[in-house]
Amino acid sequence: MPVSEDLSRVLGPLEAEVMQVMWSSGERWTVRAMLDRLNEGRRPPLAYTTVMTVMARLADKEILRRELNGLGYVYEAAVPDAASIAVRSVVRDFGDAAIAGFVDEARTDPKLRRRLEQLLRDER
Repeated sequence: MPVSEDLSRVLGPLEAEVMQVMWSSGERWTVRAMLDRLNEGRRPPLAYTTVMTVMARLADKEILRRELNGLGYVYEAAVPDAASIAVRSVVRDFGDAAIAGFVDEARTDPKLRRRLEQLLRDER
């Protein structure tokens, strides 16, 4: 499955593949189901532990949500798209300076400012 350029800029290759499957399906996934999907037509196949580690790390980064289901977890997307991951990363890495940078950009771009004001008014 080809990975979008936006997604490959914010995640590693396998993380990006997992998220692309998550977003395209809108479903919850077990590690086994994700492994089977990622291994379709792949040679050599990925190991179960590789996919388990990638999904656990995405959950640790709060990109996936996981819920205990029996002896294992089921996972679902916690963010809607690659842009949300990028924004989280920038804010986490640069804190208040990143937020100030977004506001400065909005001050110089009237269209962006209107969009930001609308988003702040809307309840999500």
